[in-house]
Amino acid sequence: MKDSVSLRFLYKTVPGRMLLKLLVQPWVSKAAGCFLSSSCSKGLVPYYIRKHNIDMNGISIPKGGFSSFNSFFTRKRPEEYRALPQKELISPCDGYLRVVKIKKDVVLEVKHSGYSLGDLLKDSGLAKKFEDGTALIFRLTPSNYHRYCYPADGNVLISRRIKGKLHCVRPIALRTTPVFIQNSREYQVVKTKQFGMMVQMEVGALLVGKISNHKSLVGSYVQAGKEKGYFEFGGSTVILLFQKDSLTVNEELMKRQDEEEETPVRMGDVIAWGR
Repeated sequence: MKDSVSLRFLYKTVPGRMLLKLLVQPWVSKAAGCFLSSSCSKGLVPYYIRKHNIDMNGISIPKGGFSSFNSFFTRKRPEEYRALPQKELISPCDGYLRVVKIKKDVVLEVKHSGYSLGDLLKDSGLAKKFEDGTALIFRLTPSNYHRYCYPADGNVLISRRIKGKLHCVRPIALRTTPVFIQNSREYQVVKTKQFGMMVQMEVGALLVGKISNHKSLVGSYVQAGKEKGYFEFGGSTVILLFQKDSLTVNEELMKRQDEEEETPVRMGDVIAWGR
């Protein structure tokens, strides 16, 4: 995926990094979030729909319209339930899917940053369990539906939240440090019957984006298709991790892959089967 000029400036130049450091200050993010959740922001909604050509068919629109930009951004579709065959893994969200084999020392490219698996999870022991496994990375664009669900049934073993951070912006850091930004992220480790141990992670946007997960306690049982949470404004990412030989990716779906090696998917699409 090619970055825009503004993103290249913010992420890959010294002045841009300095501006980014200001933009990610808590007070800036909080002020922007308050504005986007206020009634003053609802005038942005028609422009945003036109700009990103958003399909509003099937969207639940509140009586009187959306009360704010964020109420639009977190819009809901009526939930659709269907009986899943035992071995189906479904897409947890709308977006663009990239399939990555987790080789030793693999670097996962997520939201303009590179992460080792240990850095991503902040748990080297857990990361080791997924060596030689598969990572499914779903990139959500501004036009996508920003709610997501569980892709398989299982029991929650671990639930964790990781705060984001911005690395040093000195020129020497730009030359020698491959990772400059670590976005906020939340993940659960879920023990599934069909696919063994699975990690489901949400990665928030660095600036305003916020991860809003529904409460699922450790030990609770979750079901495929049940809403897990949603992202507030900002581009976002969902990551699924699986252990070695635990699934077979849907090759028919992969035929839709574009030149960037991403496949457009919708929530509920069958993306893999258990082995």
